This record gives sequence, C-alpha cells and structure tokens, in this order.
Amino acid sequence: MDRRSVIVGGAALGAAWLAGCSGDDPEPRPSRSTGASPSASPTTTATTTTTPPAPQAVDPRIDGTVATGLNVPWAIAFLADGTALVTQRDDASIVRVTADGDVSRVGDVPGVAPGGEGGLQGLAVAPDESALYVYLTGPEDNRVVRLAFDGERIGRAEPILTGLAKAFNHQGGALTFDRRGHLFVAVGDAANTGTPQDRDSLNGKILRIDTEGRAVDGNPFGNEVWSYGHRNVEGLAWDGEGRLWASEFGDRSQDELNRIVKGGNYGWPIVEGDSDDGRFVRPKVTWPTADASPAGLAISGDRAFVAALRGERLWQVPLEGTSTGEPRAFFTRELGRLRAVAAAPDGSLWLGTSNTDGRGRPRDGDDRIVRVAISA
Repeated sequence: MDRRSVIVGGAALGAAWLAGCSGDDPEPRPSRSTGASPSASPTTTATTTTTPPAPQAVDPRIDGTVATGLNVPWAIAFLADGTALVTQRDDASIVRVTADGDVSRVGDVPGVAPGGEGGLQGLAVAPDESALYVYLTGPEDNRVVRLAFDGERIGRAEPILTGLAKAFNHQGGALTFDRRGHLFVAVGDAANTGTPQDRDSLNGKILRIDTEGRAVDGNPFGNEVWSYGHRNVEGLAWDGEGRLWASEFGDRSQDELNRIVKGGNYGWPIVEGDSDDGRFVRPKVTWPTADASPAGLAISGDRAFVAALRGERLWQVPLEGTSTGEPRAFFTRELGRLRAVAAAPDGSLWLGTSNTDGRGRPRDGDDRIVRVAISA
C-alpha cells in the first residue's frame, strides 16, 4: 500500500490553546548542566564553544512597513530578483511583494480547506524557480503540492505527498530545500500523541523527500522520516554551514529551538523541552510557552530569529557553531502576534504579523509585513 496516499490513523486528542546541506550523522550530545525548571526564564543548552567570539550584534530595529492588508501571511520566500512570495493562510492564495511594497496576486491554490490552524501554509521555491512547493490543509488531509510557476503566475497543481493526518491544530507546515535539492517537510502530530514516536507514521516528524515526494536514499529509517518525536514544527532554516534548525511549539511548559540531526528523537510526548534522558536530542533553547509559541524561523549570519505568536515578540538567538548564546527579545507587544520571518537578499529581515488569524487583535492595516534592519 502506498503510504503517501493513506491518512495516518490514531485518535485525536482535544485541541490545546497553543498552536501549536544536511549532515549524515547525529550530533554528539554536549556535556552540560541540567536545565532550568519549566517556569524559569529562557534558557539555552549551550555551555562552552570553541568558535571565536561573534562580532558585536546590532539590535534589530523596524525600518518601515513593506505591505499591509494581508490575510494571515504564513510563509515568505524570496526569488532571485529580490521580490518575495507570500502564502495567505485563510485566503488560500499566493501574492508577490516587492521591496517597494507593491502587492500582486500570483494565484489561488486549489484544494485548500482553511480551518483552525490549517490552510495554505509553508512555501519553498524550487532551486531553478520553475515550481513552487506548498504545504496545505485539504478537506481530508494535509499534503505537499507542487505548483508550476512561470515567474509571474502559478499553473498546474500536482500533489506529491498526501495522507498526512490533519486536525484543528498541530498541522506543522514548514518547508525548505537543502543544498542538494532535497525538500524537508515539517509535519505536526495532528493533536495525536501516539504518532511522534512511531517511525512508521509521518506525523510528528521532519521528513526528507525528493521533488516527486519520494523518500531520499540514505534516510535513517528507510522511509521519508528524517527526525521524529516532534509536536508541532512551524519553522525550518539553514545556517551558513548547512545545519538545519527548527522552531517547535511545546505544550504547557517549554517551547524549543532545536538543531535537527539525522535520525534524532526529539522526545515528544515523553518529554517536553529539556531532559537528561539520553534517548532524546536536547533542545538548544527553551522558552516558557507564554513568551514564545515559536512560529517562523530565519537565520542571518550568526543569528537565528524566531517569530513568536503568543509571546508577540521577535527572539534573537546567537549561534556559535552548534551551540547557542543567550536569547534576547525585541518588539515585545509592539506588532501583535508574529508568525512569518525571512532573511531578505539585502540583509534585512521581513517580519509578518498574524493578527487576523482569529486569535489576535487586528490593528489598522493588519496583517502586515515590516522590514527589520539587523546590520549597521
């Protein structure tokens, strides 16, 4: 039976309020002290680093509004010409946004059934820009769809990965290509805690597939699964050395920033956040859930940036090789719920609000994308 065409089974649990070039070998577990309690202030898993001290960081600052009047902008992906494509979750459409703020519709994506946290979500542009890959919630499942793209409009839609269980929340949805053209797909647990530890299920996982939706040779378990034990990953990003990082929603105590390794078990639902259990990859950063609900993730230079929904702030996390420095929060409560963040070709960040998603308090012009300057 083709596993890509069968919805993963399992009884769904009640919905919680919260939304919830790659290496070939798992990273050695660092030696470090036991993490803080779930109620403590934000902590990192880093202790020492052999990398040189990072240059003095410049505090991020808002450098103007790029676009307004958007409908739950979920993902931002840049084209080679410097313009961006943006998915609109509940409108089930993709728009092009220029650096000057011109917004034009690229097309409506067929087969989307918005509801709860689902709709049109992740977006990745094929390396040659001939196609777009989107993660969407359909009437029966979550799926990955390839859209023909001529540079101006989307064309034919072709599902390449189907049968991912859906629920009111915990869809996952992040997409990203690695340097070899493999597509990484973050799939939520669909509010079913029985799936993340089951390596034969695709829910509660990060997958590695080719552009036809097939498992890539060399995946650790002989199927599409790259890492497992995830609850709800909505952000994926690569650092300058080709290491994959992910932002992940916790349940009641700790949200996470993780460094993703081949075959790694990230613990859910056995553990949430930090743990000394040697079976699980420990998070690099944890936050109290009230301060984060981490959605989009971008990496620029030696810093990761995490957009926080419930926390209504942008987290900046220094990256020191495979370790992390102390997180710092910016724009707290200034813009409302923050979901999408992407590193722009000009060295800035584009940061998207999510105040029209049914959980925010929309302001005039919402939802919007603002430009954030992060360098001198």
